[in-house]
This record gives sequence, C-alpha cells and structure tokens, in this order.
Amino acid sequence: MTDRILVTGGAGYIGAHACKALARAGFLPVVFDNLSTGWSGAVKWGPLVKGDLMDRAAIDAALAEHRPVAVMHFAALSLVGESMKDPGLYWRVNVTGALNLLEACAAAGVGNFVFSSTCATYGDQDGVLLTEDTPQRPINAYGGSKLAIEQMLRDFGVSAGISHVIFRYFNVAGADPEGEIGEQHVPETHLIPLMLDAVAGKRPALTVFGTDYPTPDGTCVRDYVHVSDLADAHVLGLQRLLSGRGNGVYCLGTGRGFSVREVIEASRLVTNREVPVVIGDRRPGDAAALVSSSTHAIQELGWEPRRSTLRQMIGDAWAWAQKPGFRE
Repeated sequence: MTDRILVTGGAGYIGAHACKALARAGFLPVVFDNLSTGWSGAVKWGPLVKGDLMDRAAIDAALAEHRPVAVMHFAALSLVGESMKDPGLYWRVNVTGALNLLEACAAAGVGNFVFSSTCATYGDQDGVLLTEDTPQRPINAYGGSKLAIEQMLRDFGVSAGISHVIFRYFNVAGADPEGEIGEQHVPETHLIPLMLDAVAGKRPALTVFGTDYPTPDGTCVRDYVHVSDLADAHVLGLQRLLSGRGNGVYCLGTGRGFSVREVIEASRLVTNREVPVVIGDRRPGDAAALVSSSTHAIQELGWEPRRSTLRQMIGDAWAWAQKPGFRE
C-alpha cells in the first residue's frame, strides 16, 4: 500500500506544491485543511479532509482513518502585520493547533514530523547570513509562535519519540512550472503577486512599505526561493526521517538577497511592462534584511534550488497569473 502523509494546510500555496512533490515521489498526500485560506481546487493528488487543528477529535479521526507514516505541517496563520496587531490570535491558533497535532501524533504512534518554520524566528539581524546556528530572536508574534513550535517538537521527540525535520525559510515565490497550481491568497500580501496584479491592472499600484531601511537602496531585502524547490526539500526531509537518519534543522534560501526595488526591476524585464508604484510607511515587524544560507540542506539532503532565480520565479508566477485560478 502506498505510504500516506497527512499534510496540514495542504490546500494552501506551499502545502499544495508539497502535495504534488509527494505524489511524484510515490506517496499519497492526505490534505487536512479548514479551507480558511486554502482552496479545495488545489487538492489534486489525494483526499481532502476538511478539519481544523483546533479540533483535536477531528485530528484523531483523520489519523485513525488514514494511518499516515508521517505528518507534514504547514497550516498556520502567517501574516506578520496581523500578528503585531493581534498577537494573542497567533499564539492561540498556531501554538495550540500544533500542540493538538503533536499530542494526536503521539497518541496514534505517528513518529515522523516535517515542520514548516520560518526565518522570522531570527528577527532582525542585518548583514548576517542566517544559518541553522544563528541565534533566534523573533520580533513579531508570527516568528515567536513558530519558534515555540520548534521547541515543542524537541520536547515531543524526547517524550514520545517523534522524529522531526524543521525547515526555516522566508520569501517563497513562483508557481508550479507546469501550471497546475499557484499562489492565490485572499487577501494577497506577498510582494510578487501584488506586483504582478499591479502590472496587469488588477490593482492601481504596488505599495512599497518603507524606503529608509539600512539597505543599499532603502527598501527591504529578502532571500527568495521557488515554491517547487521548497516542496522538493520537504520531500527530501521526509525521506531522511523515513530512512531513520534522525532529526534535522535546515535553512532554505539561495544566500542572495534582493531588495524590493530589485524585484520590481526584474518584473519589468520579465513582463516587459512597467510596475506602477506608490511609497508607503514601514510596516511594524518587518526586518530590514533576511538572507538565508542553504549550505546544510544542499550538503546533507542533496537539495538543489534549481528554479530559484528571480527571472524563473517571476516568470512562473506571471504565467500562473494569466490563469483563472482556483475555485472552492
């Protein structure tokens, strides 16, 4: 029988791409999602269980029915600005949901767990290439909640024997190169799809939040990684666990940061259209620069970020933007 993987948040942007990568690798992804931000139309490679991580009984039922060999955990609230305005919501939903999931895994004997963490656990550390050993000092509740879950995983490893792989990454971009799935958030908050909406006339302009950061051109700098490369890394992490090679923590990036202005210029070259821009104030909780090394993942997992160039990511996202998108 094909090994099943329970994928929380598998109807969302990154989770759906991970499901495609899992299916390609010979697994059956079982999506567990409340569809609050995900799309049933993105669930194409296995069954959908509509459920909420705040409902422990629903998690227990899904694990009992599908008997997965591992869990891949993407489901979370993930808006930095919102987490600054309502930190209690992020601590309650992200941490309690993960606790329910881990307790259910322990009770069901599911001993392998792949966790989608974030470089936001590091906080604002300008000029530092983030590695697995960089001190973690989150500056917003989103990053704080993810760091708490990382510690929870270590505790459950000791108490319940749950092996884990943790991936920390920041700006995920692009879309499935084959055009089957892509990025579609409501509301949209990510730079590249917002930029492409402005290029296509779907919004009046792209707002650049702050031009006075201590960066070469004054705008925030981020390390961008292609969503399909990211999905491949999650499969490699899962295979590490299933082969009994133990826990691992990996940063996923390219080691090269791009400013907002550089991304805008790359979009102009890819789409051959100008990006209408307005300048706004800084957003609370935004770090000036976050760039993530991926040396450890490349050396230990054999990961290859083959698609993670700005031209490829923007090109795939632009192709997806021409499609009608998902429907519930």
